[in-house]
Amino acid sequence: MDEAENHRADAEAEAERIQQEVEEAAADPAAQEEWIRQSNLIYGGLAAAGLVVVQPFLTSSPLNLSAKICVIAFAVSIPLLAALLVLNRQEAFRHRVTRSRLVAVAKAIAQGSAFVGIAAAFWHISLAAGITFILVAIFAVGVHSSGYVQLEYDGKFRSRFRRRT
Repeated sequence: MDEAENHRADAEAEAERIQQEVEEAAADPAAQEEWIRQSNLIYGGLAAAGLVVVQPFLTSSPLNLSAKICVIAFAVSIPLLAALLVLNRQEAFRHRVTRSRLVAVAKAIAQGSAFVGIAAAFWHISLAAGITFILVAIFAVGVHSSGYVQLEYDGKFRSRFRRRT
């Protein structure tokens, strides 16, 4: 039992150390500035895609199920994405990201509903296209995550962003 307790204590200490390193990396001003730049690209791209995708549905009536889902999803995401873009300008001005829970929820809703809107638009064209979009999008998240971890973290999970003093 003693060996199991030691192993558990070592694992808990290692988990606490990793958590502290993650928090330090997240507090890195260079990392925050890069997150702001990437967020601007994501939010702007999704808002623009939404505006383009929704246009044909503005004049067509009645809308089938996939078209309605697309339009409603973008009705949710476009205003939130616009608000997040404006917020990002303030974050860039202050050189830090907000820690607001409301903003975190808005980010998830905006990006999630934009994803649903794009998937529904492909589904409107073809069910196979909608399914293909969803599957490739899941793969793309894995590609990004894998590349990000390889670029930014070593085996000890330490950020490679340079600290500014």
